[in-house]
Amino acid sequence: MVVGKSEYVLEVLKDVNGESIDKALKIVGLNIISLKLKSDIKGLYIKVEAIGDKDTATVIIRNAHTNIIFESKNDDILVDKGTDTITAESNSSNTEIKYEIKNFTIDELIEYAYNVPIKDISFIQNGIDMNLKIADAGLKENTGVGLGNYLYKKASDDFTMAKAYTAAASEARMSGYLLPVMSSAGSGNHGLVAIIPISYIGRKRNISGEKILRSVALSHLITIYVKVYLGALSPVCGCGVAAGVGCSAGLTYMLNGDNAQIKGSINNMIAGISGMLCDGAKLGCAYKLSISVDAAVDAAKMAIEKIYIPEDNGILGSTAEKTIQNLAQVSNVGMNNTDEVILDVMVKKC
Repeated sequence: MVVGKSEYVLEVLKDVNGESIDKALKIVGLNIISLKLKSDIKGLYIKVEAIGDKDTATVIIRNAHTNIIFESKNDDILVDKGTDTITAESNSSNTEIKYEIKNFTIDELIEYAYNVPIKDISFIQNGIDMNLKIADAGLKENTGVGLGNYLYKKASDDFTMAKAYTAAASEARMSGYLLPVMSSAGSGNHGLVAIIPISYIGRKRNISGEKILRSVALSHLITIYVKVYLGALSPVCGCGVAAGVGCSAGLTYMLNGDNAQIKGSINNMIAGISGMLCDGAKLGCAYKLSISVDAAVDAAKMAIEKIYIPEDNGILGSTAEKTIQNLAQVSNVGMNNTDEVILDVMVKKC
């Protein structure tokens, strides 16, 4: 309402400054905003009805953060993609290119990371620089609750320092620090987990820039692979079970793991951290990200030593692909009411 520009898409808050925050707080103080939970719809759904002195407007977003399916102003319908028929399973956003990743195997994604011309993934370096920059800012300015600095002081090696950097970056981002990040699978926090640990550890170990880029590329691919099965919103923390899995696979690749070890790290990761709940983006995410990095490092180290959690354990499958599909089934079917309960708790605090 104060600085929003639709052309910014997911960077809609980038013009925020002290003056705009003061204006926004005054609007909140007027108690004219009503927030309600629509409990009969699953997945990502946001409906906004704005009522002014002369005009009213309605916009509905469904299944993806930029997927507008309905717009109206007063009695004029400007966009209508069928709000009654769109579901989480069959929706227009499923035509996005990211869903094509389901047509590939984990081996094929690894093969791509090995062989893709380096010029085709050179843009990832921008994301590495971007995400490490906000991590540095988080540490220097002690943003958030100070978790990044707490972990930084306790860090004893490059693995634990990567954990501190990731937490600091998340704290800076969640507290509104005015620096951009490279996302992964549509999430900024996912991008921090998918990129920072691999790039930090790689630099500290003098691993070649090309190997780091290919490792981060694989991390992104596995993150997206898991995320398209979980959905845009899930009851389980995507930073842990999507980006964390991607990070573990990328780390294993960077540490010279073979295909079996990379897939083993995926199973190891899902065996350990699949139960972390997602309760929305907030400062507490920094702690979850740090836990995810810890688990990703352990999963990768175990895989390098050829220590794999057996497939007969819990939701693990006979292949890494099946394990990811099982995770999605537990999240999307088995935890069907979890989102509603979490949201109900959160809305009552508003």
